Amino acid sequence: MTPAWLHAPTGPAASLAQAVSAAVPVIRTARLCLRAPVITDYPAYHDVFTSGRSEYMGGPFTADEAFGDFCQGIAGWLLRGAGMWTLTLASDDAPLGWVYLWQEMGDPEPELGWVLTKAAEGQGFAAEAARAVLPHAVRLYGAQGFVSYIDAANDRSAKLALALGATRDQVAEAEMARLGEPDLHVYRHSGTGTPA
Repeated sequence: MTPAWLHAPTGPAASLAQAVSAAVPVIRTARLCLRAPVITDYPAYHDVFTSGRSEYMGGPFTADEAFGDFCQGIAGWLLRGAGMWTLTLASDDAPLGWVYLWQEMGDPEPELGWVLTKAAEGQGFAAEAARAVLPHAVRLYGAQGFVSYIDAANDRSAKLALALGATRDQVAEAEMARLGEPDLHVYRHSGTGTPA
C-alpha cells in the first residue's frame, strides 16, 4: 500500500502543482520524454538511490537522503531555473531515470548528470536524453559553462560524457579535490556533442 504522503495531490493543490510543473520545459526525442518530476515518481527514485545503483553518486542513500535528493532536484527549478527531469518513454509515463541540469549544494558549477533504473540500462536512453538537454544547457550557461561530475570508477558515464563532446578539466578536478572530492573527474561540456 502506498503511504498517504506519496499520493498525488487533488483539488486546488493538484491545480497548483500542475501550474508549477508546467514551467519546467518538456523535452522530447524520438523515443523519450523528459518532463517535470511528480510525487508518484519518487518510489522509483527511492529504489535507485537506496540501492547499489547509486554507488557512483555517494550511495546507497538512506530513505531520508534519497527523498532530500529528489526534492533538491525539483527545488532547483524554483531556486535556479534548472533542475531535474524525469525520463520516460514517449509512449509510457513510467520513470526510466532522471536527467539533471542543476547545481547541487557545494558544487562550484552547474552539472549535467543522468541516472537510469536498472531496467532502462543498455538501450541508449541516457545518451539520447543528455544529448537532447545540451541545447537547453547551452542556452542557460553558454558553451563551456557546465560540467559533469563523474566518479573516477564510473567508466560508462565517462564514456557518455566524452561522446557528448565533453573533455576532462584538470583545473576543475584540482578544485574538487581541494573541496574533499579527490575521486571525481570533471568533464567540461562544449555543448556540441556527437551524432547519435
